[in-house]
Amino acid sequence: MPEAAHTNLDVTICIPTFRRPKSLKRLLDAIAALQTDARLAVLVADNDAQNHAGFDLVTALAPGYRWPLTAVIAQKRGIAQVRNTLIANALPQQARFIAMIDDDEWPSTGWIDRFLACAEETKADVLQGSILLGKSGGADGHADIRRPTGPIGMLQGAGNLLIRRPVLEQTATPWFDPEFALSGGEDQEFFVRLMRAGRVFAWCDEAIAHGEVPETRASLSWLLKRAYSVGNSDMRVMIKHEPGAQTIIREAAKIGAALLLSPLAAVILAFSPNRRVVPLQKLCRAAGKLTAMFGARYNEYAVVHGE
Repeated sequence: MPEAAHTNLDVTICIPTFRRPKSLKRLLDAIAALQTDARLAVLVADNDAQNHAGFDLVTALAPGYRWPLTAVIAQKRGIAQVRNTLIANALPQQARFIAMIDDDEWPSTGWIDRFLACAEETKADVLQGSILLGKSGGADGHADIRRPTGPIGMLQGAGNLLIRRPVLEQTATPWFDPEFALSGGEDQEFFVRLMRAGRVFAWCDEAIAHGEVPETRASLSWLLKRAYSVGNSDMRVMIKHEPGAQTIIREAAKIGAALLLSPLAAVILAFSPNRRVVPLQKLCRAAGKLTAMFGARYNEYAVVHGE
């Protein structure tokens, strides 16, 4: 169980983990090396109740760690469940902000200070930082995730986030919908609810985290499966929040256009290394949306990538 609440914290850094102790160690080392005077605590939720390698790692590191470091076990399998476990255990620590960073990411040394400065400048309720994969050109389908600093209409994924604590306290639980536990899309559904509640989003390009592309994700096959998964979960989120025939008709028209035009675009761009993957991804994303309309669910997070 986490230790007693820490007073006057600026940020509780929350990390979900599942069977990636090497990546988790790299992340914890990077957090310990942050250049900051902010008052931090670090909370890890291990979603592997059986083997709990992440929990054991944190237990071993905690006595000599730079900041208070604690771990909990998220008993129910699923990305939504582990994120909910983190928030439930972080809120009692009463930090001004809760940061979320995934176990296959690691922050730059100025990460947390840049986030806090952006929060002060933008007054946003939720901020997202850029994630650099070392793939700026996107020639292999993997590209850095970054935007210019400033207000933004919608966020992109729950990795590298900074959230004001009152936002979470005032949001109905579960914060992340367990219906998206293994499929992904739990973050998109969460953001849609926050947007509908009038919350303000911002991007902070200077709050940089780095990410890796493991070998199991460095293939065309994975990229297309990922596109299918995103389309499938996005449509399920849309159907949840905009039910009815109007949504189905509107999206069916978009899907039909993608299914017709993407194969042609794939042929045209076949010899363009930086663009040839895009129409294939659009095609698979449209297919994912179509199957979601008929109730199909693709459980992307049933497979673990990386160590």
